[in-house]
Amino acid sequence: MQLTPVLSQHWGEPNSWTMRSYRSHEGYTAARDALAMEPDDVIKTVKDAGLRGRGGAGFPTGMKWGFIPQGDNKPHYLVVNADESEPGTCKDIPLMLATPHTLIEGVIIAAYAIRAKHAFIYLRGEVVPVLRRLQAAVAEAYEAGYLGKNIFGSGYDLELIVHAGAGAYICGEETALLDSLEGRRGQPRLRPPFPAVEGLYACPTVVNNVESIASVPIIFRKGIEWFRSMGSEKSPGFTLYSLSGHVARPGQYEAPLGITLRELLDYAGGIRAGHKIKFWTPGGSSTPLFTDAHLDVPLDYEGCGAAGSMLGTKALQIFDETTCVVRAVLRWTEFYAHESCGKCTPCREGTYWLVQMMRRIEKGEGTDADLEKLLDISDNILGRSFCALGDGATSPITSSIKYFRDEYLAHFELGGCPFDPYKSTLMAGAS
Repeated sequence: MQLTPVLSQHWGEPNSWTMRSYRSHEGYTAARDALAMEPDDVIKTVKDAGLRGRGGAGFPTGMKWGFIPQGDNKPHYLVVNADESEPGTCKDIPLMLATPHTLIEGVIIAAYAIRAKHAFIYLRGEVVPVLRRLQAAVAEAYEAGYLGKNIFGSGYDLELIVHAGAGAYICGEETALLDSLEGRRGQPRLRPPFPAVEGLYACPTVVNNVESIASVPIIFRKGIEWFRSMGSEKSPGFTLYSLSGHVARPGQYEAPLGITLRELLDYAGGIRAGHKIKFWTPGGSSTPLFTDAHLDVPLDYEGCGAAGSMLGTKALQIFDETTCVVRAVLRWTEFYAHESCGKCTPCREGTYWLVQMMRRIEKGEGTDADLEKLLDISDNILGRSFCALGDGATSPITSSIKYFRDEYLAHFELGGCPFDPYKSTLMAGAS
C-alpha cells in the first residue's frame, strides 16, 4: 500500500505555515464553497465521506455534528481538542506547527455546519512555539476576512480563540477539557447529559480532534469519491501514523487506513540494525499491546478491534528484543497514576496499587499470585472508572501478561530483571 501525503504534503516547504503558502495550494477555497451550501448539506457531505474521528475512538465525525439540536435558541460551540498527550502520539503538534491554516479552514467549515458563532482550539500549553504559530495564523485569517464578521460575504460570523491549557493528560478527555476551558479543574463529567446537549457553558458543543477537523477541507476540495477511494469501506480515507522507538526512521507516515505495520516498517527503514521487533502499540500506550505476530493486522478501526486492540491515536511505539516489557509497562503505569485526576475511586486507588505491584514485580520481589492480583485489580478498574483513563491504564498490563507471562515469571525466578546485565550473568552461571 502506498503512502498518501495529504495533510503532510506541504510540511517541508519553506514558510508552509503562512497564509501566502496555504493559499497557493487552494487554501480557503473549500471554506468558501462550504459557506455557500446549507449547513445540513455540509454535515451530509462529511457523513457521506465517512470521516471518522482521528483522536482515538473513531466515532463518525458527521454523525457527531448531526447530534447538535437545532432551533434551541442556545449558542452552539465548536471545540478543537489539541491537548495531544497520549504517550507516543505526535501527529497534531507537527500539523499545527507546519500548516495551521489547514486546521483553521476546517474550523470554519465545522463551525458553520453546526451553527456555531464561537470556536475554541484547546492547545497543550507546554508547546509554546505551536501556541505562537497558531495565534499568528489566526491573526492572519482575521486580517484576510476569513474569521470575524461576514466571512466571504456569506453573512456568517465566527470568532476563533486559541486557549492554552495547563498541561494535563486528563484534559484530553472531552468533558474534562470543557471544564478546564470554563476555568475549573479538569475532571471528567458524568454523562448524560452529553456535550452535544450540554457541553461548554451548558450549551450544545462539538469536540473534535485536530486531525479530524483538518481533514475536512480536502473532502470539499477533492470530493467524497476521492476520499472514499482510500482506506476501507467502514474506515475510509487517509490518516497520520506516528512511528517511534526502535525504528531506523521514526516520524509521521501518512497512509490509507488499513495499511499494516509491516508495510509501514518498509517505509521507515525497518527495525534498527541487528534487532527484531518484540512488541508494539497500535494506538498509544492506552491500547493493548501487539507482538511480532500482528505485523499484518490492518491498521484501521475494525482490523485492530478484531485482533484484540484499538487503533486509538495511531501512535505506533516499536520495541525490539532488548526491551524489558515489565519495565516498559511499569513506566506507562506510573504515568497513568500520575495523570489520574482522582475524581473516581477505581482509577484513583487502582492506578496507585497497580504501580506498587508493578514496582515489586520489576524488582523480582513478587510471586505468581501477584500476577493474578494485578489482573484482578485491572478488572475492577476496567469499565468502572469515570472516563477512559482507568481503562487505558489496564490495557498494557493485561495484554503484556497475556503475551509475555514467561517474562514476568522470569523476574520472580531471577529475583530481578533478566535484562539487567548483572542479573543475566548470574542466571547464566547458575544454569
